[in-house]
Amino acid sequence: MSGTTAPTYQPPTKVGRIADFVDQRTGTSSVLREFGRKVFPDHWSFMFGEVALYSFVILLMSGTFLTFFFDPSMAETHYDGAYVPLRGMEMSVAYQSSLHISFEVRGGLFMRQVHHWAALLFVAAMSVHMLRVFFTGAFRKPREMNWVIGGVLLILGMAAGFTGYSLPDDLLSGNGLRIIDGVIKSIPIIGTWISMFLFGGEFPGNAIIGRLYVLHILLVPAMILLFVALHLVFVVVHKHTQYPGPGRNDGNVVGYPLGPVYAAKAGGFFFIVFGIIAAMAAFFTINPIWNYGPYDPSPVSAGTQPDWYIGWVDGALRLMPGVLGSLDGYRQHFEFVIFGQQTLTLNVLLPALVPAGIVFTVLFTYPWIERWITKDEREHHVLDRPRNAPTRTAIGMAGFTFYCVMWAAAASDLIATHFHVALNDVTYWLRALFFVGPIIAFVVTKRIALALQRKDREIALHGRETGRIVRLPHGEFIEVHAPLDEYKRYRLVGFESPAVLAAQPNAKGVVDRKERRRAKLSQWFFEDRVAPATPAELEAAHAHGHHEAIEAHDEAKSLGR
Repeated sequence: MSGTTAPTYQPPTKVGRIADFVDQRTGTSSVLREFGRKVFPDHWSFMFGEVALYSFVILLMSGTFLTFFFDPSMAETHYDGAYVPLRGMEMSVAYQSSLHISFEVRGGLFMRQVHHWAALLFVAAMSVHMLRVFFTGAFRKPREMNWVIGGVLLILGMAAGFTGYSLPDDLLSGNGLRIIDGVIKSIPIIGTWISMFLFGGEFPGNAIIGRLYVLHILLVPAMILLFVALHLVFVVVHKHTQYPGPGRNDGNVVGYPLGPVYAAKAGGFFFIVFGIIAAMAAFFTINPIWNYGPYDPSPVSAGTQPDWYIGWVDGALRLMPGVLGSLDGYRQHFEFVIFGQQTLTLNVLLPALVPAGIVFTVLFTYPWIERWITKDEREHHVLDRPRNAPTRTAIGMAGFTFYCVMWAAAASDLIATHFHVALNDVTYWLRALFFVGPIIAFVVTKRIALALQRKDREIALHGRETGRIVRLPHGEFIEVHAPLDEYKRYRLVGFESPAVLAAQPNAKGVVDRKERRRAKLSQWFFEDRVAPATPAELEAAHAHGHHEAIEAHDEAKSLGR
């Protein structure tokens, strides 16, 4: 007895038939269906990650165009192109091809500037995105590894920018490579060998541009693509974080599905970013290599700085003193001879490696540091308002100030010339701020955060100030406060305020030294705190006609275990 088979679906359009053909052989429809149902919350601060992604896409497109015309050879030639002031000058083929792109390839200068502006925006958007993640606590469980991936992407973005910045082989980029060569050679024992290998001989060698070119167009972009893919996979797996609000908790996501709402918004935003970068490239010149001339090891340009994301390393080198004076007039140098023949140059090695080592070590380990201090093993999908985590916010601002001081030091000569002050005075002030600035930023930021918390508590209890003064029948003057709606009130009181977690004994009933250190850090973290208003306090405040001051209860809202 023969059976009957159900008729297969036949799409009515040609595009549908092609899509059905592909789906039957790849099975992608189920993946796309599941991914399209993912919900993404809507907030303006989430756009920084999108800006970074779109800038990278623009970098790939503009970089592909430039690759067709750029020749990464360091062979010597004489320029005979369209830019008359440099005609007949000896230069490398790499610099000649950069000039050819700028003046003779149709749209070449525009694409060069699109590529450069997109690179600056790529690193800037990543940096701001990571600051947003840090200040809101989005790095907490289960996103610790995604935070590390973000840090790796930031380093790769800086590496991509520096390798591309050095390719034209002009005077400015050559001086940057000279600094890198000095830093490498300051590494004891192996530094000289690394420099010889990288540059293909004594600086500047004859191989560095070609090797940077391979890194810039192949290895670094491939690694960025890999880590971007991992980052997006983790965003989908862990679901997106969201800001606190009524109906939002660690078990849901309130927002729009990826398809079609979020996809349409993201597509439109891509073209906005593309348009802004294109407008900047069209109207604002950046890196005019024809003004600098080809690289020559003998001259050094005055008033020049690297791109901003590398400037902080240059600033650290400028802040490091070459010698230290003493009361008896003896000057202590930072150079020492070790093993009888190796020179240890600390005034180059320390500023080049130590500040960067501190920044990235704290960046990569902070999620585990805070997790150890708080002993909080829960998953967190709702973000913190920065003011509600005052110590963490203060730590972030201290690190940001530490970076900004070094960044400003990279322009110490321009600060001196533009403001007509002595260069030595600028350097001395920046050296002082290098140590004192982060401390001041920490104290001020924490005080501001606590003050904002107290203000939020006052508004939640007594309402918003209206400026209306009313005289009561018995002669008292009061200011009328407007009550808040429940949504705004929830924003002011719906947060956790962890208390100090005292030292706890281990399985053997002993409080070890490590646990005592953790307890001290917990006290430093949470001793200064403003507990959110409790439901009882809110009810008492709203029942009181004249909004008299209500003292906060001694008991505080703590984390549930």
